[in-house]
Amino acid sequence: MNRVGTAARRERWARLRRSLWQPPRPHGAQPRERVVGPLELFYDLAVVVLVAQAAHRLAGHLTWRGLGEFAAVFTLVWIAWANGSLHHELHGHEDARARSTFLLQILLLAAMGAFIPQAGGARGAAFAVAAAVLFAVLAVLWLLAARGDRPEYRRASRLFVTGTAACAVLLAATALLPASARIPAWGLIDAVYLAGFAAVIVTASPAQAAALIITDTLTERFGSFIIIVLGETLTGVVAGLSGEPVSELTLAVGLVAVVVGFGAWWTYFDFAGGRRPRPERRASMQWVLGHLPLTAAIAAMGASMVSLTAHAHEGRTPAATAWILCAGAAVVLGATMLIAATLQAWDRDRGLYRPLARTCAAVAVACLGLGAARPAPLILGLALVLLLSIPWGFAVARRLANPADSRPA
Repeated sequence: MNRVGTAARRERWARLRRSLWQPPRPHGAQPRERVVGPLELFYDLAVVVLVAQAAHRLAGHLTWRGLGEFAAVFTLVWIAWANGSLHHELHGHEDARARSTFLLQILLLAAMGAFIPQAGGARGAAFAVAAAVLFAVLAVLWLLAARGDRPEYRRASRLFVTGTAACAVLLAATALLPASARIPAWGLIDAVYLAGFAAVIVTASPAQAAALIITDTLTERFGSFIIIVLGETLTGVVAGLSGEPVSELTLAVGLVAVVVGFGAWWTYFDFAGGRRPRPERRASMQWVLGHLPLTAAIAAMGASMVSLTAHAHEGRTPAATAWILCAGAAVVLGATMLIAATLQAWDRDRGLYRPLARTCAAVAVACLGLGAARPAPLILGLALVLLLSIPWGFAVARRLANPADSRPA
Protein backbone atom coordinates (compact mmCIF):
# COMPACT_ATOMS: atom_id res chain seq x y z
CA MET A 1 0.00 0.00 0.00
CA ASN A 2 2.83 2.41 0.87
CA ARG A 3 4.49 1.68 -2.45
CA VAL A 4 1.26 2.45 -4.29
CA GLY A 5 0.85 5.73 -2.39
CA THR A 6 4.46 6.72 -3.04
CA ALA A 7 4.12 5.98 -6.74
CA ALA A 8 0.90 8.02 -6.91
CA ARG A 9 2.57 10.98 -5.18
CA ARG A 10 5.51 10.80 -7.55
CA GLU A 11 3.18 10.72 -10.53
CA ARG A 12 1.25 13.75 -9.25
CA TRP A 13 4.51 15.61 -8.66
CA ALA A 14 5.74 14.69 -12.14
CA ARG A 15 2.51 15.98 -13.69
CA LEU A 16 2.75 19.19 -11.67
CA ARG A 17 6.39 19.67 -12.67
CA ARG A 18 5.55 19.12 -16.34
CA SER A 19 2.71 21.65 -16.18
CA LEU A 20 4.90 24.26 -14.50
CA TRP A 21 8.17 23.75 -16.36
CA GLN A 22 7.57 22.38 -19.83
CA PRO A 23 10.35 22.08 -22.41
CA PRO A 24 10.27 24.59 -25.28
CA ARG A 25 7.62 23.89 -27.88
CA PRO A 26 9.34 22.27 -30.90
CA HIS A 27 9.51 23.97 -34.28
CA GLY A 28 6.43 23.35 -36.35
CA ALA A 29 4.13 23.03 -33.32
CA GLN A 30 3.23 26.72 -33.27
CA PRO A 31 -0.49 27.04 -32.40
CA ARG A 32 -2.50 28.80 -35.07
CA GLU A 33 -5.15 29.96 -32.60
CA ARG A 34 -3.99 31.43 -29.31
CA VAL A 35 -5.02 34.39 -27.17
CA VAL A 36 -2.41 36.98 -26.19
CA GLY A 37 -1.91 36.57 -22.45
CA PRO A 38 -1.39 39.15 -19.70
CA LEU A 39 2.26 38.06 -19.36
CA GLU A 40 2.99 39.08 -22.95
CA LEU A 41 1.16 42.37 -22.51
CA PHE A 42 3.17 43.12 -19.36
CA TYR A 43 6.37 42.38 -21.28
CA ASP A 44 5.26 44.72 -24.08
CA LEU A 45 4.51 47.44 -21.55
CA ALA A 46 8.00 47.03 -20.05
CA VAL A 47 9.53 47.49 -23.50
CA VAL A 48 7.43 50.60 -24.14
CA VAL A 49 8.88 52.13 -20.96
CA LEU A 50 12.24 52.02 -22.74
CA VAL A 51 10.66 53.53 -25.85
CA ALA A 52 9.33 56.34 -23.66
CA GLN A 53 12.79 56.92 -22.20
CA ALA A 54 14.29 57.16 -25.69
CA ALA A 55 11.50 59.49 -26.84
CA HIS A 56 11.94 61.75 -23.80
CA ARG A 57 15.66 61.92 -24.50
CA LEU A 58 14.93 62.90 -28.11
CA ALA A 59 12.40 65.52 -26.98
CA GLY A 60 15.18 67.31 -25.12
CA HIS A 61 17.78 66.88 -27.89
CA LEU A 62 16.12 67.60 -31.24
CA THR A 63 19.38 67.55 -33.18
CA TRP A 64 20.92 65.27 -35.79
CA ARG A 65 23.02 63.65 -33.07
CA GLY A 66 19.99 63.27 -30.84
CA LEU A 67 18.02 61.70 -33.70
CA GLY A 68 20.86 59.30 -34.47
CA GLU A 69 21.11 58.27 -30.83
CA PHE A 70 17.35 57.74 -30.71
CA ALA A 71 17.39 55.61 -33.87
CA ALA A 72 20.25 53.39 -32.68
CA VAL A 73 18.85 52.86 -29.18
CA PHE A 74 15.25 52.45 -30.33
CA THR A 75 16.23 49.86 -32.94
CA LEU A 76 18.17 47.81 -30.39
CA VAL A 77 15.16 47.83 -28.07
CA TRP A 78 12.80 46.91 -30.92
CA ILE A 79 15.05 44.06 -32.07
CA ALA A 80 15.15 42.65 -28.54
CA TRP A 81 11.35 42.90 -28.29
CA ALA A 82 10.78 41.26 -31.69
CA ASN A 83 13.33 38.54 -30.90
CA GLY A 84 11.74 37.68 -27.55
CA SER A 85 8.22 37.88 -28.95
CA LEU A 86 9.03 35.57 -31.85
CA HIS A 87 10.69 33.07 -29.51
CA HIS A 88 7.64 32.93 -27.26
CA GLU A 89 5.32 32.63 -30.27
CA LEU A 90 7.28 29.69 -31.68
CA HIS A 91 8.45 27.91 -28.52
CA GLY A 92 6.80 29.35 -25.40
CA HIS A 93 4.18 27.91 -23.07
CA GLU A 94 1.99 29.55 -20.44
CA ASP A 95 3.94 28.06 -17.53
CA ALA A 96 6.37 28.99 -14.78
CA ARG A 97 9.27 28.64 -17.19
CA ALA A 98 7.83 31.35 -19.46
CA ARG A 99 7.13 33.58 -16.48
CA SER A 100 10.69 33.16 -15.20
CA THR A 101 12.31 33.91 -18.56
CA PHE A 102 10.06 36.91 -19.17
CA LEU A 103 10.83 38.22 -15.68
CA LEU A 104 14.56 37.90 -16.37
CA GLN A 105 14.17 39.86 -19.59
CA ILE A 106 12.07 42.53 -17.86
CA LEU A 107 14.75 42.95 -15.17
CA LEU A 108 17.37 43.51 -17.84
CA LEU A 109 15.06 45.88 -19.72
CA ALA A 110 14.61 47.89 -16.53
CA ALA A 111 18.38 48.23 -16.23
CA MET A 112 18.65 49.32 -19.87
CA GLY A 113 15.87 51.86 -19.36
CA ALA A 114 17.73 53.45 -16.46
CA PHE A 115 20.78 54.01 -18.69
CA ILE A 116 18.98 55.28 -21.83
CA PRO A 117 18.89 59.01 -20.87
CA GLN A 118 22.71 59.05 -20.94
CA ALA A 119 23.31 56.15 -23.34
CA GLY A 120 25.17 58.46 -25.71
CA GLY A 121 27.49 59.63 -22.95
CA ALA A 122 28.41 58.71 -19.39
CA ARG A 123 26.19 55.63 -19.10
CA GLY A 124 26.74 54.27 -22.59
CA ALA A 125 29.01 51.46 -21.41
CA ALA A 126 26.46 50.36 -18.80
CA PHE A 127 23.69 50.38 -21.40
CA ALA A 128 25.84 48.29 -23.76
CA VAL A 129 26.57 45.71 -21.05
CA ALA A 130 22.91 45.44 -20.03
CA ALA A 131 21.85 45.05 -23.68
CA ALA A 132 24.58 42.44 -24.21
CA VAL A 133 23.34 40.38 -21.27
CA LEU A 134 19.76 40.60 -22.60
CA PHE A 135 20.81 39.32 -26.03
CA ALA A 136 22.88 36.60 -24.37
CA VAL A 137 19.77 35.44 -22.51
CA LEU A 138 17.80 35.44 -25.77
CA ALA A 139 20.57 33.41 -27.46
CA VAL A 140 20.39 30.81 -24.66
CA LEU A 141 16.60 30.59 -25.03
CA TRP A 142 16.93 29.95 -28.76
CA LEU A 143 19.68 27.40 -28.08
CA LEU A 144 17.52 25.48 -25.60
CA ALA A 145 14.68 25.46 -28.12
CA ALA A 146 17.00 24.26 -30.90
CA ARG A 147 18.37 21.23 -29.04
CA GLY A 148 15.50 18.99 -30.06
CA ASP A 149 15.02 20.34 -33.58
CA ARG A 150 14.27 18.06 -36.47
CA PRO A 151 16.88 18.19 -39.27
CA GLU A 152 14.84 20.54 -41.48
CA TYR A 153 14.86 23.26 -38.78
CA ARG A 154 18.48 23.01 -37.63
CA ARG A 155 20.03 25.46 -40.09
CA ALA A 156 17.60 28.28 -39.29
CA SER A 157 17.91 27.60 -35.55
CA ARG A 158 21.70 27.71 -35.67
CA LEU A 159 21.59 31.00 -37.56
CA PHE A 160 19.21 32.52 -35.01
CA VAL A 161 21.38 31.36 -32.10
CA THR A 162 24.60 32.48 -33.78
CA GLY A 163 23.24 35.86 -34.80
CA THR A 164 21.77 36.66 -31.39
CA ALA A 165 24.93 35.50 -29.58
CA ALA A 166 27.14 37.52 -31.94
CA CYS A 167 24.99 40.57 -31.24
CA ALA A 168 25.55 40.05 -27.51
CA VAL A 169 29.32 39.81 -27.95
CA LEU A 170 29.50 42.88 -30.17
CA LEU A 171 27.36 44.94 -27.81
CA ALA A 172 29.62 44.00 -24.90
CA ALA A 173 32.63 45.04 -26.98
CA THR A 174 31.14 48.49 -27.60
CA ALA A 175 31.40 49.16 -23.86
CA LEU A 176 35.17 49.49 -24.43
CA LEU A 177 34.78 52.10 -27.17
CA PRO A 178 34.94 55.88 -26.64
CA ALA A 179 31.52 57.42 -26.02
CA SER A 180 31.56 59.17 -29.41
CA ALA A 181 32.00 55.85 -31.24
CA ARG A 182 29.27 53.83 -29.50
CA ILE A 183 26.24 55.25 -31.31
CA PRO A 184 27.66 54.53 -34.81
CA ALA A 185 28.71 51.07 -33.61
CA TRP A 186 25.21 50.32 -32.30
CA GLY A 187 23.73 51.52 -35.56
CA LEU A 188 26.02 49.18 -37.49
CA ILE A 189 25.06 46.27 -35.23
CA ASP A 190 21.39 47.09 -35.80
CA ALA A 191 21.80 47.11 -39.57
CA VAL A 192 23.78 43.85 -39.70
CA TYR A 193 21.36 42.05 -37.39
CA LEU A 194 18.30 43.15 -39.38
CA ALA A 195 19.97 42.16 -42.65
CA GLY A 196 20.79 38.75 -41.20
CA PHE A 197 17.24 38.32 -39.92
CA ALA A 198 15.85 39.14 -43.36
CA ALA A 199 18.30 36.72 -45.03
CA VAL A 200 17.30 33.86 -42.69
CA ILE A 201 13.62 34.29 -43.50
CA VAL A 202 14.04 34.82 -47.25
CA THR A 203 16.34 31.78 -47.64
CA ALA A 204 14.27 29.50 -45.40
CA SER A 205 13.21 26.13 -46.76
CA PRO A 206 9.48 25.45 -47.27
CA ALA A 207 9.35 23.54 -43.96
CA GLN A 208 11.09 26.36 -42.11
CA ALA A 209 8.85 28.96 -43.75
CA ALA A 210 5.78 27.02 -42.61
CA ALA A 211 6.96 27.41 -39.02
CA LEU A 212 7.36 31.19 -39.40
CA ILE A 213 3.81 31.98 -40.48
CA ILE A 214 2.51 35.20 -38.93
CA THR A 215 -0.42 34.10 -36.77
CA ASP A 216 -3.37 36.10 -35.49
CA THR A 217 -1.65 36.19 -32.10
CA LEU A 218 1.53 37.76 -33.48
CA THR A 219 -0.57 40.21 -35.48
CA GLU A 220 -2.34 41.20 -32.28
CA ARG A 221 0.99 41.62 -30.45
CA PHE A 222 2.36 43.99 -33.09
CA GLY A 223 -0.89 45.94 -33.19
CA SER A 224 -1.01 46.25 -29.41
CA PHE A 225 2.60 47.45 -29.39
CA ILE A 226 1.74 50.15 -31.93
CA ILE A 227 -1.20 51.28 -29.77
CA ILE A 228 0.96 51.52 -26.65
CA VAL A 229 3.65 53.49 -28.52
CA LEU A 230 0.94 55.81 -29.85
CA GLY A 231 0.45 56.79 -26.23
CA GLU A 232 3.75 58.67 -26.61
CA THR A 233 1.95 61.23 -28.77
CA LEU A 234 -0.42 61.95 -25.88
CA THR A 235 2.48 61.98 -23.45
CA GLY A 236 4.33 64.49 -25.64
CA VAL A 237 1.33 66.81 -25.78
CA VAL A 238 0.69 66.59 -22.03
CA ALA A 239 4.38 67.19 -21.29
CA GLY A 240 4.37 70.23 -23.56
CA LEU A 241 1.23 71.70 -22.01
CA SER A 242 2.31 71.06 -18.44
CA GLY A 243 5.64 72.79 -19.00
CA GLU A 244 4.18 76.06 -20.31
CA PRO A 245 1.52 78.55 -19.22
CA VAL A 246 -1.64 77.30 -20.89
CA SER A 247 -3.20 79.86 -23.22
CA GLU A 248 -5.90 79.36 -25.80
CA LEU A 249 -3.30 79.09 -28.55
CA THR A 250 -1.13 76.63 -26.61
CA LEU A 251 -4.13 74.46 -25.82
CA ALA A 252 -5.26 74.58 -29.45
CA VAL A 253 -1.83 73.48 -30.68
CA GLY A 254 -1.75 70.65 -28.13
CA LEU A 255 -5.19 69.36 -29.09
CA VAL A 256 -4.38 69.53 -32.78
CA ALA A 257 -1.22 67.53 -32.07
CA VAL A 258 -3.39 64.87 -30.41
CA VAL A 259 -5.46 64.70 -33.61
CA VAL A 260 -2.22 64.21 -35.61
CA GLY A 261 -1.38 61.21 -33.40
CA PHE A 262 -4.92 59.93 -33.88
CA GLY A 263 -4.37 60.27 -37.62
CA ALA A 264 -1.34 57.98 -37.38
CA TRP A 265 -3.49 55.40 -35.57
CA TRP A 266 -6.23 55.76 -38.17
CA THR A 267 -3.81 55.36 -41.07
CA TYR A 268 -2.21 52.16 -39.78
CA PHE A 269 -5.28 50.35 -38.50
CA ASP A 270 -7.53 51.34 -41.40
CA PHE A 271 -5.18 50.10 -44.11
CA ALA A 272 -2.81 47.50 -42.59
CA GLY A 273 -3.23 46.81 -38.86
CA GLY A 274 -4.89 43.67 -37.53
CA ARG A 275 -4.35 41.69 -40.75
CA ARG A 276 -2.01 38.81 -41.42
CA PRO A 277 0.39 38.91 -44.38
CA ARG A 278 0.36 36.37 -47.17
CA PRO A 279 1.92 33.01 -46.16
CA GLU A 280 5.11 33.69 -48.09
CA ARG A 281 8.67 34.17 -46.84
CA ARG A 282 9.23 37.61 -48.35
CA ALA A 283 5.82 38.82 -47.23
CA SER A 284 6.49 37.67 -43.65
CA MET A 285 9.89 39.37 -43.63
CA GLN A 286 8.52 42.62 -45.06
CA TRP A 287 5.58 42.58 -42.64
CA VAL A 288 7.80 42.18 -39.57
CA LEU A 289 10.51 44.66 -40.58
CA GLY A 290 7.98 47.19 -41.86
CA HIS A 291 6.79 47.71 -38.30
CA LEU A 292 10.21 48.98 -37.19
CA PRO A 293 10.22 52.35 -39.05
CA LEU A 294 6.50 52.73 -38.36
CA THR A 295 6.93 52.35 -34.60
CA ALA A 296 10.06 54.52 -34.50
CA ALA A 297 8.32 57.29 -36.47
CA ILE A 298 5.35 57.32 -34.09
CA ALA A 299 7.64 57.56 -31.06
CA ALA A 300 9.65 60.36 -32.68
CA MET A 301 6.47 62.25 -33.53
CA GLY A 302 5.47 62.06 -29.87
CA ALA A 303 8.85 63.47 -28.86
CA SER A 304 8.53 66.42 -31.28
CA MET A 305 5.06 67.30 -29.96
CA VAL A 306 6.64 68.52 -26.72
CA SER A 307 8.50 71.20 -28.66
CA LEU A 308 5.55 71.94 -30.95
CA THR A 309 3.36 72.79 -27.96
CA ALA A 310 6.11 74.68 -26.17
CA HIS A 311 6.65 76.95 -29.21
CA ALA A 312 2.95 77.48 -29.91
CA HIS A 313 3.28 81.30 -29.90
CA GLU A 314 6.19 81.49 -32.35
CA GLY A 315 5.69 82.64 -35.93
CA ARG A 316 7.51 79.62 -37.37
CA THR A 317 7.91 76.09 -36.01
CA PRO A 318 11.51 75.30 -35.01
CA ALA A 319 13.27 73.51 -37.86
CA ALA A 320 14.07 70.29 -35.97
CA THR A 321 10.53 70.06 -34.59
CA ALA A 322 8.94 70.59 -38.00
CA TRP A 323 11.21 68.11 -39.75
CA ILE A 324 10.84 65.32 -37.20
CA LEU A 325 7.07 65.67 -36.91
CA CYS A 326 6.43 65.95 -40.65
CA ALA A 327 9.01 63.34 -41.66
CA GLY A 328 7.51 61.04 -39.02
CA ALA A 329 4.09 61.42 -40.63
CA ALA A 330 5.64 60.66 -44.04
CA VAL A 331 7.28 57.51 -42.67
CA VAL A 332 3.98 56.40 -41.11
CA LEU A 333 2.31 56.68 -44.51
CA GLY A 334 5.13 54.90 -46.33
CA ALA A 335 5.58 52.13 -43.78
CA THR A 336 1.83 51.50 -43.66
CA MET A 337 1.78 50.95 -47.41
CA LEU A 338 4.90 48.77 -47.14
CA ILE A 339 3.03 46.55 -44.67
CA ALA A 340 -0.20 46.72 -46.69
CA ALA A 341 1.71 45.39 -49.72
CA THR A 342 2.17 42.08 -47.85
CA LEU A 343 -1.57 41.53 -47.29
CA GLN A 344 -3.82 39.28 -49.33
CA ALA A 345 -6.03 42.31 -49.98
CA TRP A 346 -3.15 43.99 -51.84
CA ASP A 347 -3.68 41.64 -54.78
CA ARG A 348 -7.38 41.00 -54.27
CA ASP A 349 -8.36 44.69 -54.11
CA ARG A 350 -5.91 46.11 -56.62
CA GLY A 351 -8.38 48.81 -57.60
CA LEU A 352 -8.22 50.20 -54.07
CA TYR A 353 -4.70 49.58 -52.80
CA ARG A 354 -2.67 50.52 -55.88
CA PRO A 355 -4.08 54.06 -56.21
CA LEU A 356 -4.14 54.34 -52.41
CA ALA A 357 -0.39 53.64 -52.32
CA ARG A 358 0.22 56.37 -54.89
CA THR A 359 -1.96 58.76 -52.88
CA CYS A 360 -0.01 58.00 -49.69
CA ALA A 361 3.27 58.58 -51.53
CA ALA A 362 2.09 61.97 -52.77
CA VAL A 363 0.86 62.92 -49.29
CA ALA A 364 4.19 61.82 -47.78
CA VAL A 365 6.03 64.17 -50.15
CA ALA A 366 3.62 66.95 -49.18
CA CYS A 367 4.40 66.26 -45.51
CA LEU A 368 8.11 66.72 -46.21
CA GLY A 369 7.35 69.98 -48.03
CA LEU A 370 5.36 71.14 -45.03
CA GLY A 371 8.33 70.38 -42.78
CA ALA A 372 10.58 72.47 -45.02
CA ALA A 373 8.10 75.37 -45.04
CA ARG A 374 7.89 75.43 -41.21
CA PRO A 375 4.67 77.42 -40.75
CA ALA A 376 3.46 78.41 -37.28
CA PRO A 377 2.81 75.41 -34.99
CA LEU A 378 -0.98 75.67 -35.21
CA ILE A 379 -0.92 75.94 -39.00
CA LEU A 380 1.56 73.06 -39.26
CA GLY A 381 -0.59 70.85 -37.04
CA LEU A 382 -3.79 71.63 -38.93
CA ALA A 383 -2.04 71.02 -42.25
CA LEU A 384 -0.82 67.62 -41.05
CA VAL A 385 -4.35 66.71 -39.96
CA LEU A 386 -5.62 67.65 -43.41
CA LEU A 387 -2.86 65.71 -45.18
CA LEU A 388 -3.37 62.56 -43.09
CA SER A 389 -7.10 62.69 -43.85
CA ILE A 390 -6.53 62.59 -47.62
CA PRO A 391 -5.76 58.84 -47.93
CA TRP A 392 -8.71 57.97 -45.71
CA GLY A 393 -11.03 60.25 -47.69
CA PHE A 394 -9.76 58.71 -50.93
CA ALA A 395 -10.37 55.18 -49.61
CA VAL A 396 -13.91 56.04 -48.48
CA ALA A 397 -14.73 57.61 -51.85
CA ARG A 398 -13.28 54.59 -53.65
CA ARG A 399 -15.28 52.15 -51.57
CA LEU A 400 -18.48 54.09 -52.07
CA ALA A 401 -17.90 54.08 -55.81
CA ASN A 402 -16.89 50.37 -55.80
CA PRO A 403 -18.74 48.45 -53.04
CA ALA A 404 -16.73 45.31 -53.88
CA ASP A 405 -13.65 47.04 -52.43
CA SER A 406 -15.35 47.24 -49.03
CA ARG A 407 -14.56 43.63 -48.19
CA PRO A 408 -12.35 43.18 -45.10
CA ALA A 409 -8.63 43.17 -45.87
